[in-house]
Amino acid sequence: MKVKFLVVGKTAFDYLKVGEGIYSERLKHYCNLERVEISDVKNPKNLSQEEIKRKEADSILAKLLPTDFVVLLDENGTEMSSVDFANWIEKRMILPQNLVFIIGGAYGFNSELYNRMNFKMSLSQMTFSHQMVRVIFLEQLYRAFSIIRGEPYHHS
Repeated sequence: MKVKFLVVGKTAFDYLKVGEGIYSERLKHYCNLERVEISDVKNPKNLSQEEIKRKEADSILAKLLPTDFVVLLDENGTEMSSVDFANWIEKRMILPQNLVFIIGGAYGFNSELYNRMNFKMSLSQMTFSHQMVRVIFLEQLYRAFSIIRGEPYHHS
């Protein structure tokens, strides 16, 4: 299964980079994970939040294939338990599509990305920084694959 992980901007803090690296390495045993970093918008101080989101969307959309199954990580998305997420992933493993998870920038997504998405999910009712969400999501993706394989990482 090919999983593409699109993120806007660089991870600024070393502890988050370490966390991303740990789970990205672990995920290699379960899927073909491709991390794609979308550059931050240049000169954002001269732009409105909507303009920033539109420019980010243009860069993200350029990285998507028409056949990709696109999942936006969004605070207003569907919440799932770790086991439910594992079941959701397992159902998509048989499909030929790439599974693309997108974490937007600090202001979220614009309407073009909402129109392109296939699914919108939330990791929590709490709000996390877009950089922190990267580690949390990768850990949950790793947990989902370990649940699918019946491995002891997740204790039910």
